[in-house]
Amino acid sequence: MGLLRRREEGDGGRVDWLIVGLGNPGDKHAGTRHNVGFDVVALAAERWDLPRAKKKYAGLYTEGRTGPGGARVGVLLPQTFMNDSGRSAGPARGALHVPLDRVVAVHDEIDLPFGRIHARLGGGLAGHNGLKSLDRELGGRDFRRLRVGVGRPDSTDPAIVVPYVLGRFTEPKDDVRALVKSAADELERLVTGEPADLETPA
Repeated sequence: MGLLRRREEGDGGRVDWLIVGLGNPGDKHAGTRHNVGFDVVALAAERWDLPRAKKKYAGLYTEGRTGPGGARVGVLLPQTFMNDSGRSAGPARGALHVPLDRVVAVHDEIDLPFGRIHARLGGGLAGHNGLKSLDRELGGRDFRRLRVGVGRPDSTDPAIVVPYVLGRFTEPKDDVRALVKSAADELERLVTGEPADLETPA
């Protein structure tokens, strides 16, 4: 999706947070459960009126403040496909000198019911290939995650689960918009320091 149709500005300098939306590039993947991380991050960046994203770090990157005097955030949508997200996020983190616990990965989570949002620092990877790639390329798993619940089918058969995750939402559009908005709200609370130790009930 078009990330931040805003004014062009420079993108140099350090940031307080690196926010990485996980998803797959291309129109065919837009609006799918697996791309909800892209949607959440794009909405948050739009709220913050960040510049138009540029191609950088094998992704689409922009940065700026969350508001006057607010935290300085770097926003990255890797264009490497989900399974290689770390190939984009790793170089970005290195260039921007962001501590590992100030990296936030926003991603879909089938182990949470649709509509549930859970933020945490570190933890397991739950078989999520995007998180596995980040773990490899960021140098550890103690980064923050914003888990956006998309629900799961009543099956553990990969032949059923994979198409479900890669498929488009079947829930009402208003419910999907509410999910993305709520997750963007939670992301904003995280990077603005409220609460400081973000751990919400599963």
